Amino acid sequence: DGYVVKLDLPELKELVSLMRYSSNNLNQLTVLANMGRINATGLSRAAEELAGVSAALRELQERRRWRP
Repeated sequence: DGYVVKLDLPELKELVSLMRYSSNNLNQLTVLANMGRINATGLSRAAEELAGVSAALRELQERRRWRP
């Protein structure tokens, strides 16, 4: 009983995809660091930066949502 608006936002879809890849890469680096195969020095900084990007992406998604 309402309107459904479907937006095609390929740029936003691409950002979400890149965010998933980045998160997966960070997870793999964390596993290697826990195994002692790489130095964990920069992982916390990378995680913080990724969290910042993720927050910005969520904010962008919220602004793009259609509200009556």
